[in-house]
Amino acid sequence: MFILEDPYVSRRLALAVAGSGAPVLDTPAARTALGARFGLLSDDDFARRYLEAERPRLYANSENAIGWVAEHLSGTPLAESVDLFKDKVRFRDLLADLYPDYRYAGLTLEELEGFDPTSVRVPFVVKPAVGFFSMGVHVVDSIDDWPGVVAALRDEASALASLYPDTVIGLDRFIVEEVIEGEEFAVDAYFDSEGAPVVLNVLGHLFASADDVSDRVYITSAELIERWVEPFTAFLAEVGRRAGLRDFPVHAELRVDASGRVAPIEINPMRFAGWCVTDIAFHAYGIDPYECFMEGLAPDWPRILERHRGSTFGVVVADIPASIDREAIESVDYEALETRFSRPIEVRRTDFRRYPVLGFVFAEVPSADLRELKAMLGADLTAYVRMAGTA
Repeated sequence: MFILEDPYVSRRLALAVAGSGAPVLDTPAARTALGARFGLLSDDDFARRYLEAERPRLYANSENAIGWVAEHLSGTPLAESVDLFKDKVRFRDLLADLYPDYRYAGLTLEELEGFDPTSVRVPFVVKPAVGFFSMGVHVVDSIDDWPGVVAALRDEASALASLYPDTVIGLDRFIVEEVIEGEEFAVDAYFDSEGAPVVLNVLGHLFASADDVSDRVYITSAELIERWVEPFTAFLAEVGRRAGLRDFPVHAELRVDASGRVAPIEINPMRFAGWCVTDIAFHAYGIDPYECFMEGLAPDWPRILERHRGSTFGVVVADIPASIDREAIESVDYEALETRFSRPIEVRRTDFRRYPVLGFVFAEVPSADLRELKAMLGADLTAYVRMAGTA
């Protein structure tokens, strides 16, 4: 079963949905992606089909679907699992005994004013307890920075309220937590009908600097997956055991410290990588993540990886600087952006007037030379933007 929502439905996802024969909820995004004649189901019919199914599997491409699940499937194990993972404080509580030295606190926006920043070790992070896409995330490197961060969060709460519903970004509750040191990864996986995790892709997150919290560049390669698929599967198995997960897709953001210990940043429920970035698994390895989840398929990683050594596949999130008035953007030179890469695979255009993203670029580079991807870290993308009133 599928719920398709904004901000983006890729062609790969639309093809997978159309070919699956699975029920699809009638939403504006589904009508746009599949056509009004597709046979979309009303809210009541879709909910009934879900509740009547013996072992339902539901995939949502966007966290905008969480509100629908809360309204129409309240009380189900699915709704409970979604609530658990979307609330970062509850999620930390679930795994707290595994990380006894890790400090965190859940606070309202008003309570941030009186919070004692010396009660956690610097650097620490403050972000919405329910959040998405690094929005509202701040790294605090010095206690002296705290008043300015609180003021910035108040301003951002007003600005972000118009972009996403409360079920996607909750701007009334925040979590203050210590920075988890180490390499950062993103993992697309699902829990099968027996509760076993099936890893469908592993992405390494590249950063421009130690204080960079952006989502600019992610990479995957045969070597990366070969190194991490087993430890990440073991970690997810423990999470699934504690949360009682079955037939459930996740996008997990993890860090691995110098000793090799895996620690969660967050786990996003009911979906894989946002904005259909999970499609990089198809570009890199020929894996259709949506089909794998719906059909209960597991990649034959040894065979797949043997055929794909030597190449690294990256996705660049072309975000828009906050200083740019999106309403004043007249056009984006996507062709020029594509020419930054010697082996581009796909350039996705987005509705940049609605969302703070110009688009996404998928590209292949030699694993021994990541310069094209690393050059995008911190790159000024305003060169590709033409503003209204400029020549």
